[in-house]
Amino acid sequence: MVSYWRSAAREYARKLIEVRIKYLRHSLCSLLQEPSLYTVKAVFILDNDGNRLLSKYYDPEFYPSMKEQKNFEKNVFNKTHKADNEIAFLEGMTIVYKTSIDLFFYVVGSAQENELMLMSVLNCLFESLSQILKKNVERRCLLDNMEGVFLVVDEIIDGGVILESDPQQVLQKVNYRVRGESVIPNYQSCHFIY
Repeated sequence: MVSYWRSAAREYARKLIEVRIKYLRHSLCSLLQEPSLYTVKAVFILDNDGNRLLSKYYDPEFYPSMKEQKNFEKNVFNKTHKADNEIAFLEGMTIVYKTSIDLFFYVVGSAQENELMLMSVLNCLFESLSQILKKNVERRCLLDNMEGVFLVVDEIIDGGVILESDPQQVLQKVNYRVRGESVIPNYQSCHFIY
């Protein structure tokens, strides 16, 4: 009986040491990484059925094919559409998300990425779109103004690097004028030569 408890204690100690070694390796690897700019792996917007309305993937190694991207989006949607959180971890990625009426907004970063920075990107995207769409952030309005949505995303993130997290600055850069029901870009900086 004593030998059984000794072998069980040894096994437990061995597993505990393995877990600590894995933790230390992970910690050392993250400390040895080169400093870099805050980056985003992907941004996508899905409707309440999980269908893609907009997606931009910035890392060519991160789901390079359309099929892999849609499968990833489906997995993310299945994990998050009924959850009441703002952050999820899936397939080694940090995912922050927000819902509005019939839309789901997602920003995806690596596991080492700062969650607060990803959340500030998500909030900037949502607030910018909210102002452009006159606080009516829903599927129909988003689809009617896709040109503006792409401009906003491009002003916030360029090649995966976070450029801006202030919605007022984004709107100023996009330089929008609202006419009636639709949003029309203001091309004051373009000069047409006849």
